[in-house]
Parts: sequence; structure tokens; C-alpha cells
Amino acid sequence: MAKTVRHMGLLATLLAGISGAAQAAPAPADLLLYNAHVLTVDAHDSVRSAVAIRDGHILETGGDELRRKYQATRSIDLGGRTLLPGFTDTHLHPMAVSPRDIDAASARSIGEVQAMLRAKAEKLGKVEWITGFGWQESNFAEKRNLTRADLDAAAPDNPVMLIRAGGHSSVSNSMALRLAQVDRTTPDPKSGLIEHDTTGEINGIIRERYDLVGKLIPKDKWEDVRQSYIDRLRSFLALGITSLFDASGSIDDEPVGQGGIANPGPILTFHRAQEIYAREADSLPRINMYILYPGHDRLKAFGHHTGYGDEHVRLGAIGENAVDGGFTGPTAWMLVDYKGQPGFRGKGRFTDAELQAMVNDAAELGWQMGLHCIGDAAIVQTIQAYDIGLRTVPSLDHAADDRRWFTDHFTIMPPDATMETMKRDHIMIAQQPNFLYNLEDRYEANLDDWRLEHNNSIATPADKFGLFVTFGSDNLPINPMIGLYAAITRKGPSGRVHGASEAVSRARAIRMYTANGPYLSWEEKSKGTLEAGKLADMVVLPFDPLTADPEIILHGKVDMTFLAGKLAYSR
Repeated sequence: MAKTVRHMGLLATLLAGISGAAQAAPAPADLLLYNAHVLTVDAHDSVRSAVAIRDGHILETGGDELRRKYQATRSIDLGGRTLLPGFTDTHLHPMAVSPRDIDAASARSIGEVQAMLRAKAEKLGKVEWITGFGWQESNFAEKRNLTRADLDAAAPDNPVMLIRAGGHSSVSNSMALRLAQVDRTTPDPKSGLIEHDTTGEINGIIRERYDLVGKLIPKDKWEDVRQSYIDRLRSFLALGITSLFDASGSIDDEPVGQGGIANPGPILTFHRAQEIYAREADSLPRINMYILYPGHDRLKAFGHHTGYGDEHVRLGAIGENAVDGGFTGPTAWMLVDYKGQPGFRGKGRFTDAELQAMVNDAAELGWQMGLHCIGDAAIVQTIQAYDIGLRTVPSLDHAADDRRWFTDHFTIMPPDATMETMKRDHIMIAQQPNFLYNLEDRYEANLDDWRLEHNNSIATPADKFGLFVTFGSDNLPINPMIGLYAAITRKGPSGRVHGASEAVSRARAIRMYTANGPYLSWEEKSKGTLEAGKLADMVVLPFDPLTADPEIILHGKVDMTFLAGKLAYSR
């Protein structure tokens, strides 16, 4: 009997060992990243050293024990580098490259622009239009704006129009202006301004309303620019951007009678984005598309609204329909005169009634709102319209206090009463901290001391009023590193600090560029942090943004970008 008991005990021990071994068998994973400095950006800002991924989602974050817990198809030793969630740029304009374009954004002198124009004129031949985007006077060795005389000297036999970085002004040569019938006697158009020199002659720059000239430029075909859109979208991965809000989308190419128009232009529309992503989704950042307000009839006929789509392409807010101009004009609508320009306060684009009609109409049809308002006067008008719309128009899909309407830009901080209204109505801010860096010279030239100190404010609206803030770039430039640098230092290229009280901590700045963005699109449960169950959209940096010298952040490069756990970019 004793012998039998001993045998039974031995068998039980053996079975327990087999069971324990089975329980300890590593679980399968597709990817394991280890020996990393993992910034999860979860609610506690937890820091880990390893991440396990399967089927495009995060299985678990932890320490070195994950190497024993999971058997991964691929493991990567990050050598102590920083792993964090991919950046979400909440305001970006993917832009195509036309065969007519010069690369004005890369020019570092007016002479370089002129050389590009001469080369393009020779290639295209006389009379053909030449275009381009992204020139900026602060980038030029000459430190001044382009003028029509500069363009005339390089391409006198071709009409030329070049749009400044930021998209709020353009410069055209004499031939283009002549074709557009714009001369020294032409009155300023609604919402725009035609610049003149000291003699009263037009200098070629038109603020805001460059459509006066641009309407004459022959349209490219979608087929001619489609690949350039794909290339541009893919290029954002090198900057660590795994999700973006396209602030220039439309429904123009939907069928006529279902929201579309005849002969739509070659821009990236919701339908075209869906078509591109059906083939390219694994190699392109996820896109949330604003829709320019097309008017009541077309919007109603379209039949969809904010939130429609999938994890790759979805409809966002009605925006960024501009309530005023910007400081790249400059025509931002201010409550006070521009510095040194008595009587000039910029320009608004809507009457109160016009703006309210658009807001109410979009709200009734189930759309989120995300309107462009840069000057404090424009912000006051926008928040007033939002407040009325939120209080009087029932919500279709979300709770009354969860509609997540937001202002785009919020450059000049409005009066406290306006921010109190924003707090009460849960109105959020899609901020571009990089504006402080990129537009330092414009702000110093046009703003009084108080507005200069609080330009593109973050800390005051977030801390004093509890407003929700997310980050983006608006192409000035498209680089989260510059946004992070400006948010934590409040420095411009000069090294001068503008409003140190508006700076935020590094951890908060990172959160505003990663976790906060998805909240604007009701996607905070699926992405934005490195937590179990969320999409494995991740970025690897060769430095720790929590401790690195700010100059290292400013000039920092991304080493790797992962989309759904797949390596989509490697430097």
C-alpha cells in the first residue's frame, strides 16, 4: 500500500512538472522590441523596456521578462533607444507636385528661386504657367519677400505665381497679373489685400485671395499628380507621423447629386484617399480628413458625416474653412491694431449670420467642427458661433457634451470670457506650436508685447482654463521635432524666448503630439499610447526627448517608424 502511494505521488509530481512546463511555453508574437526606453504615454507616463506585438496590436509592455514570455517571429534590440507612440499631426496639408511647379520651399535665396524659374521656363516653353509653393522670406539670404520684379527678371515670357509657405499669400509676375487684370487701380477683394510699393505700384503680392490669379492656371489631371500625393504621404513616416488630419479635404469628386461637382480639381478627396489606401494602407500614415464646407445641398446629398470610414481613412470635421487670414499674409483678424499699422486689424471672412448658418447646418447633419481662426477677433467670433450651435442643435451620434468641436490654430489668445465659454462647451484646440518658431519674425513685426508673449499659447488655456490641446504643424514645417522644441522652450530661430509662461513640460508636449490627437477623432481607445490592445504605431528615436538637450530635439531625426507593428520606415 505504501509503495502504491509513493508511485502515485511520483506520478502526480511528474504530471505537475509537465503541466508547469506547458504553462511556461512562450506565447507567440510577431514582433518583440527590447532593450528600449519605452515611453508608453499612458495615464501614468509609465516607462518600460520591451513591447510585444501580434496582429498589428500591442500584446504587452514590460521589462526583459517579455523575452521569456513571448516567442516572436522577429526580435529587435533597440540598444537603449527611445520607443514612443507615433506622432499624430492634427493639421496638415498633403500637397501634390505639379509638372508646372518649382521647389520654392527649398530655396535659400531669391537667386535660387530665379534659377529654378529660368530652368522651368526653358523646359516648358514660353507662355506656359509656372507655379510653386513654400517660399519664405526668412529662409532667403536677402531676408525679404519676393516681388514681381524678381520673377520678371527670371521668367518674363511665362506667367508665374508662387504661393508663400502657409498658403496665405502669393507673388505673381507682371505677365500673370496682366492676364488676371490686376493693376494698381484694382480694389482690394473681399477678405484679401493687394500690396503696393511706396510709389503706389503693385509689387506682385496678394494676401489671402491669390485665386484672383490662380483661377487662370490650367488644372492638372488627377492622374498626373496621384503618385506625388502617395510619395508625399509616405514621406511623413520619416518624421514619425503615423496619423494625420488632412486639413484640405473635400467631397468634390463624389457623383454630382451625391455631394460632388462637375470637373473637380486634382486634390486629395475622401474618395481618392479611400482608393489610394485600398492598395497602399500598409505603407502610409492613417488619415482623418477634414471636409471643406460645400454648402447645405451638397453636404446633405453626400449622406455621410464625421466618423465614417475605417482605421485607415475616415471623415473628420468640417474645416478648415477660414474665419480669418493668417500671419503669413498677414491678415489675421485682431481685436487691436497691428503694431505700427494704425487702423489695420486684419480681416474676417464671415458676418456673424453667415458663420452661424454654416455651423448650425453642419451640426444638424452630424458633423464635428474644426474651423480656422488665428486672430483673437476671429476666435471670439468662432466660439460665439460654436456656443450657439452646441446649445441649440441636437447631436446625432454623441452625447451633448462629447461633440469634440475644436478651433484650428488659436494663435492669438482671446479674452478670458471666450476661454470660459470654451471650457463650458468642451471646445478644444488644435494648436501648432511650431508657428512660434517658424513665424517669429512676422510676430515680432506685427504683434504688441502681450500678444507676442502669448502667441500660440499652450499653458494658459490648458492650465488656467482646463482646455484640451493637441498639436499639429500646418506645414510650417511638417516636423514634430520643431513643434516639441517650441512647446518646451518657447524659442524662435533667434534664440529669443517668447512667453516662457506658455511653455509646457516635455512629457505634456509629447502627450499633445501623440495621445491627444486621436481623441479629436474618437480613436483614443485604439491608438495614441503604447498599451495592450492598441495599434502598434510606434516611433524609434536615437535620443530621449524627456532628457535630451533641446537643440538635439530640434534637429533630431527618426530612426524607425512602425505601422501596425510593421517597419514602415528606417533611416
